Amino acid sequence: MKNRIYAITALTLSLSACVSSGTATRTTATASVPKQIPMTNTQGLEAVMGQDVRGLTRLFGAPRLDVREGDARKLQFSSRDCVLDTYLYPQNRGEAVVTYVDARTPDGRNADRASCVAALRR
Repeated sequence: MKNRIYAITALTLSLSACVSSGTATRTTATASVPKQIPMTNTQGLEAVMGQDVRGLTRLFGAPRLDVREGDARKLQFSSRDCVLDTYLYPQNRGEAVVTYVDARTPDGRNADRASCVAALRR
């Protein structure tokens, strides 16, 4: 039993050494994308809400991060002023479109979503 615990601990430590702490850039990954969250205040986000991947790329350029989980997808765009996370979920016709947006400053503080969209469009 003790040998088994040591083996599991050694395996866990070995695997944790493989995890990178570097900054992700233009990556496609499988990670946790939250379940669809309804947005109540979308004022100033009209250019983003309902957009598909092509539309977002036209607005902001290539995403910094592209995360997929099942049929959900998160595209992240960033500038020196803010980081914008756009969450896309399939709708009636099956096409994934933006249904939720979140924004923060590069140091992690909450940011105004509409201001972040405007900053990224400049």
